[in-house]
Amino acid sequence: MARRPSRRTTARPADNHDTPPAEAIEAAAFDLFARKGFQVTTVRDVMRACGLTQGALYNHFASKEELLATIIRSTQAALERELAAAVAEAGDDPVAQLRAFVRSYTLRHTRRRVEAIVANREWEWLDALRRQEIRASRRRVRDVLVRILERGHAAGAFRMLRRQAHDDVKIIAMAILNQSTDVAYWFNAAYDGWRDEEVADLHAELALRMVGAPATAARRRADDAQAAE
Repeated sequence: MARRPSRRTTARPADNHDTPPAEAIEAAAFDLFARKGFQVTTVRDVMRACGLTQGALYNHFASKEELLATIIRSTQAALERELAAAVAEAGDDPVAQLRAFVRSYTLRHTRRRVEAIVANREWEWLDALRRQEIRASRRRVRDVLVRILERGHAAGAFRMLRRQAHDDVKIIAMAILNQSTDVAYWFNAAYDGWRDEEVADLHAELALRMVGAPATAARRRADDAQAAE
């Protein structure tokens, strides 16, 4: 179910006098689509927000829907690149890969909250062909995580991925993704006192606990300290 972002989700776009028009339009669209939703936002709203005439949109985008598709496509591509780099840097250990994947995914949703909200909530307003393209990107992200979980299970590093004849890997992958995706709707360091790195570390630990991974040294120290209180 789609959620409306809180009143603290976004800030209005900054002065765009030195920003190329297409970038200014995209920034204004991200902000307005996150705050108001794609359907409610008009072309006039977007162009007024970035200080351009209404007709200027069509110099760069054929329609409001193409604008939405463009910004979601770029957001998904950036997410895929960041996740691939994080997993590659983690090496061959599936535990390290899972931690790196979840940290990178969560950081993206704390540092790029507006983009994440639009990409995760508004993409279903696209036409069938564009939805298929975005859905394929979302599945690629999920499948990277599924492969990590499967490798970890095969190596004996992860447990709790299968119950009798049931294969829970995809369900667990979606649970991990969903809890990190949800961060975009509530995270705000200025109000909550959490740093983005802390939130990312916590979600990585939660993911490792979900799959029954061995406790890391840091987690063992935290658990020991809590038990001693």
